[in-house]
Amino acid sequence: MKLSELHIFMRLAIALLVVVLLGGYVVSGLHMKWHYDTRDGIDGLTLDDIKGHYHGVQSPSPLIAALENDHPETLADADRDALLAWLASGSNLSEGYDDLDLGDEAPAEIIAFACLDCHSRGASAPDAYAQLPLEYWDDIQPIAYAIDIQPTTTEILAMSQHTHAPTMAIILMVLALLGAMTRATRFIIGAIVLIGAVGLLGDMAAWWLARSNEGWVYLIVAGGFLYSAATTLVGLAVILDCLLPAPKRAK
Repeated sequence: MKLSELHIFMRLAIALLVVVLLGGYVVSGLHMKWHYDTRDGIDGLTLDDIKGHYHGVQSPSPLIAALENDHPETLADADRDALLAWLASGSNLSEGYDDLDLGDEAPAEIIAFACLDCHSRGASAPDAYAQLPLEYWDDIQPIAYAIDIQPTTTEILAMSQHTHAPTMAIILMVLALLGAMTRATRFIIGAIVLIGAVGLLGDMAAWWLARSNEGWVYLIVAGGFLYSAATTLVGLAVILDCLLPAPKRAK
């Protein structure tokens, strides 16, 4: 049976349902971004957010490490102590960054005086310094915080996979059957579905493998991308086939 042989009402219904399905994946992608994008204390979804969820991330503040290693050498001890005290003051560092009550002792003023000759976008400093500007809070925020993200518990991970794995597999199977009924060659549809299935298997397996080795997080990202790309491509093929006029039957 071909989709093009179905009644126009049935084809339109299938097309609309697949549109809803693909729209749901867009929303789920946004949900993932909103749910994970602050796990490392920095706005925006990063690889550290994903590593933190499945493996955990622990790393010291790069700014504290630099100050404790006497960088820059010309920084006065009092100013170095003031910056270290500010960085150790808590999680809401932005409030004290440019505190007007501190005057020249505000972190923003100390950094501007001691660091911007090298760490600014227009500096004629070595590339290693110029590529790490410290002119604004948005520049400093990613290196100001220590990162200590504990991975999701095995119970929650199992509960999440219990929901996601069957649902995602069934969706791809349904799209595969519908895709096989389109006018696209079955070789192309089959190849796309196979890539999506391999991606989903790798994604689901890496959830557990990443708990002991963070390198498996890259398979989570790659597998998720392949699965999403496959479902999108097959879904679009189904929608297009349903909307195209049915071929004329030979008399």
